[in-house]
Amino acid sequence: MTPDEKEEFDRRRRQRNIVVGLILAGFVVLFYMITIVQMSD
Repeated sequence: MTPDEKEEFDRRRRQRNIVVGLILAGFVVLFYMITIVQMSD
C-alpha cells in the first residue's frame, strides 16, 4: 500500500467513524426524548 493509498484509506475510515458516531448520538437523543415523554404521561 502506497502512502497515498494509506492516506485515502485513513481519511475514509475517519469519515465513516464520524458518521457512525453521529448515528449513535442520534439514537441516544431519541431514547432520551422517548424516556422524557413517557415520564411526563
